[in-house]
Amino acid sequence: MRKDLNPGLDAVGMRLIQGGSFRMGSELYYPEERPTREACVGSFYIDEVPVTNAAFAEFVRASGYVTDAELVPSGDAYVGSDPEMLVAGSSVFTVSGNDSATGIPPWWQFVPGAHWRAPYGPGQTMDDWMEHPVVHITYRDTAAYASWAGKELPTEAEWEFAARGGLEGTEFAWGNELAPGGVMMANYWQGEFPHVNLALDGWERTSPVRSFPANGYGLHDMIGNVWEWTSDWWTLPRDGESVAKGCCAKRQNERLRRSADPLDVNAVPRRVIKGGSHLCAENYCQRFRPAARHPNAIDTSTSHIGFRCVIRLG
Repeated sequence: MRKDLNPGLDAVGMRLIQGGSFRMGSELYYPEERPTREACVGSFYIDEVPVTNAAFAEFVRASGYVTDAELVPSGDAYVGSDPEMLVAGSSVFTVSGNDSATGIPPWWQFVPGAHWRAPYGPGQTMDDWMEHPVVHITYRDTAAYASWAGKELPTEAEWEFAARGGLEGTEFAWGNELAPGGVMMANYWQGEFPHVNLALDGWERTSPVRSFPANGYGLHDMIGNVWEWTSDWWTLPRDGESVAKGCCAKRQNERLRRSADPLDVNAVPRRVIKGGSHLCAENYCQRFRPAARHPNAIDTSTSHIGFRCVIRLG
């Protein structure tokens, strides 16, 4: 826990979101967003922007923390894995014509030596990336940073409520047009994914925070740029609602069990990520919307997932 901040300073660089109720989810896009449902959140502060490389570097300097992508995985934790893959590194978006036998889309490549300081592999410097969102961050990494900063990860409902910026029932965080009047409102993929990126928004990969307009709550990059971790275990909305009434621990255990991929008996539990990224396109993964959601294994980092934090009131 960070000790040098008092409650009055904790909220620097954050926006106060007054709690309330809203219609969560969407009936228009992907099945995992359905059904729309009433959700209620309390008041909280949320970071104006995703945690940047500069902010994460401050945390690392102060704490000596080492991210999961910088650690050599344990063979005991990944029984049956290819020994050549048990090296420090992370997954990087790289367009490739080779299909993968693992079922992982061919544009993802595990790159030894890729981590938050070297987002696309060894040999880089961070000089030009300090105001970009930090990436190659697992859920454990986000929790460590949040604890140090005296904050927490948002729930899925808190994140979506904040992303909507006070708008009710619109597709995007700014209205119902993806690019109103041709104006790029977020960093996403323009063109035919994964081979043609027109970069009409000016960026092929991540962009510096605040490069695009804030939403109605003064929050930047809630849509596009990088996916963002939330604290919620992945379940389908109906699954979450069908959990038997009982003690909180029982409900949490059931959500944890349901969070793993049911098609993989060795699957790692998954948390909800929100907001889409610079790799979302109109022809693929139209998840550049507040209602969109996706599962991500808690031990998995990539070049397009980051996070932001909250401070809850009351």
